[in-house]
Amino acid sequence: MNLKGIDTEWRVKRLDLNTKIKPFESEDSELNDFLCEDAKDYFAQMLAVTYLIETDKETVAYFSLLNDNLKRTIQRDLTTEESRIWNRLNRKMPNRKRKGTYPAVKIGRLAVSKKYTKSGFGKFMIEAVMRMYLEKAQLAGCRFITVDAYESAFGFYERNGFSFLTDKDEGKHERTMFFDLKTI
Repeated sequence: MNLKGIDTEWRVKRLDLNTKIKPFESEDSELNDFLCEDAKDYFAQMLAVTYLIETDKETVAYFSLLNDNLKRTIQRDLTTEESRIWNRLNRKMPNRKRKGTYPAVKIGRLAVSKKYTKSGFGKFMIEAVMRMYLEKAQLAGCRFITVDAYESAFGFYERNGFSFLTDKDEGKHERTMFFDLKTI
């Protein structure tokens, strides 16, 4: 992976209850707090699994995954844009497999240390999630990756192939986005 300005050795590690979390500071205090105060509890309660990217001295970045689904609301509640999105998704499914809900994995948290911002770790983590569900034998079906993206990250996710799921949350600080793994 070509990461800009990275000349130190790093590795990806799955967090567990015994993991010693190395120093980490992103530009978002909520994401910092999650890693330091909540990630182990989420793991212990089987709510999310966190993956760390770290060097010998620090945490470079992390992401957390949890189960999710894409669920279509009742047809009469759909906006024109949502109907278009669901029609496009359903056209890709065999008729007898079309449903109102499809399995997904959610990126619950994704953060890069201030020191490594714009170095390529964000894209690396998105691609790592895609590989986890495309290259390895799946333990459960998963067609989509979802994220409740912060406004500051909309462009990042769009550049990485994500689309907005609905226009009902347009203009809000956080919006639901998705990526269809079958497009790869």
